[in-house]
Amino acid sequence: MRISRLIPALMAVVLSVLALAPSAFAADQRPGSGGPQPIIGGGYAQNAPWAARLFSNGTQTCSATIIAPTWILTARHCVGGGGLSFRIGSLDQSAGGTVANATQVQTHSSADLALVRLDRSVPASYAQLGQPGTVRVGQSVQVYGWGATSRCGSEINCQSRYLKVANLSVTGGCRDAYYGSAICARPGDGITAGGDSGGPMMAGGVQVGVASTSDRQTTTAYTNVTAYRSWIQSIAGV
Repeated sequence: MRISRLIPALMAVVLSVLALAPSAFAADQRPGSGGPQPIIGGGYAQNAPWAARLFSNGTQTCSATIIAPTWILTARHCVGGGGLSFRIGSLDQSAGGTVANATQVQTHSSADLALVRLDRSVPASYAQLGQPGTVRVGQSVQVYGWGATSRCGSEINCQSRYLKVANLSVTGGCRDAYYGSAICARPGDGITAGGDSGGPMMAGGVQVGVASTSDRQTTTAYTNVTAYRSWIQSIAGV
């Protein structure tokens, strides 16, 4: 079941969180296959060594990033199912990269953010996190995830096997699924959908947001990473 919340601030639409309920593994669409395009629009990512696909009890659920050798950054609403594992550093969610399991989960008390400690140190090019002032209204940003490729009803049935990316434009500040500080953006060539939750918003090559909600058409909200840097640093050390 998708959870809907009314986002106050700059938005007057009901957005839905982007996690997926457990279900069977979805059929994938390979690049160039002519099937649905990723994120609902957008295209296939070519390079994202910090990307991580989140699984709950073996089922694809959300997207994430690795920010330090033993720490994953994702959305709070993605980590409640237990049995968390990650495939890290591969554009293909079903092969390659490094697979690691969660040993500890830390969630923010008032924002849609979670930090997950891994059971091993994973060598990677870690996502660099932005500082206050990194993102501004009107700026073009990139969002990444393995989520639904169309408005297909049950979004578990139209996930992308390969990581995708879309360009969006920042419209202003808003609130995430837990009323935390967020960045709202409108679609450029695509917009996020179910399964993209927890994935990054990148501005100038640094991560400034974590996917929280989307109406799948006109706006999406990313928890503002730059507003919670002290919390992240106190736990993950970055």
